[in-house]
Amino acid sequence: MEMLLFIPLILSFLSCIFFLPFWIKKAKQINLVWENMNSYKKEKVFAGSGGLIVLFSFLIGVLSYVAFRTFYRELDIVVIKILIITLVVFIAGFIGFIDDLIGWKAKGLSMRIRLFSVFLASIPLVVINAGEKTISLPFFGEVYLGFVYSLFLIPLGVIGVTTVYNFLAGFNGLEAGQGILILSFLSFVSYFNGMPWLSLVGIIMVFSLIGFLFFNWFPAKVLPGDILTYSVGAMIVSMAIIGNFEKIAFIVFIPFIIEMFLKIKGRIELNNGSWPYSFGKPNKDNSLSLRYKKIYSLTHFSIWFLSKIKKKVYEKDVVLFIFLLHIVFIGIAFLVMI
Repeated sequence: MEMLLFIPLILSFLSCIFFLPFWIKKAKQINLVWENMNSYKKEKVFAGSGGLIVLFSFLIGVLSYVAFRTFYRELDIVVIKILIITLVVFIAGFIGFIDDLIGWKAKGLSMRIRLFSVFLASIPLVVINAGEKTISLPFFGEVYLGFVYSLFLIPLGVIGVTTVYNFLAGFNGLEAGQGILILSFLSFVSYFNGMPWLSLVGIIMVFSLIGFLFFNWFPAKVLPGDILTYSVGAMIVSMAIIGNFEKIAFIVFIPFIIEMFLKIKGRIELNNGSWPYSFGKPNKDNSLSLRYKKIYSLTHFSIWFLSKIKKKVYEKDVVLFIFLLHIVFIGIAFLVMI
């Protein structure tokens, strides 16, 4: 019977593989195409908002798992939690899709509307009173937060993780690859902590992202868009809250926190009313140089660091370096966990 649990994984992967070519064709027909900003020639070659298919594939996988639980084990609290996670992810993804349609060059949704909209995505977690209300603080020991956790920390966490995950992006394979690494580890943590159902939900998203990466890796045919970054960010924070391993998730998320501070630093220093781009400055041979005089992103740092050890730095080099950075922090989180 447990072998049936592989069906949601297979369905999510195959759905993404099957439907993405249709989306790529349709996106080009409606001119939802974006430029390769890390290429010297800025042709509009990428179908946009491919994360829509990832979200759809995730839904197929999750609903098949819910069907398994309800038909063979009857309706239980776990099913409610699974549907709550799905709702949070879909609300966040919808906000990201609206942002995609407005367009990043038009600055997308205003920061105020964006934060308020993502706040709405946190409400399902609040209404089920998710998470552990007791935390451990230095010098104070165990502190019970009660409604402070539910009404303040949950919305703050959802807003922060969902929006900040979107900061470290803009390279082929980067957004999906980061999601695969982080959600795979958080799924392992869930299983380690005795929540195999949460582990499976996380892996369903991972399999959808793996299917997407087949089309998003070099040379990419489709870009994820904010719909994917918002969805993955919402998935990360939902797993952390419901699984009660916020500390582990925080360690894994440190690269994004560093990215946030670098972006804030750039916005202040550049003083042009917009966030600094993560993209590199493409040369004629499509190698990358620094776009700014200073480092305002981990991608900028990657270009700078890699240029010290090799003559030419390309987009794939930057992506793999960022992946290595994530693996380091995942390793740290694993050591803390055990």
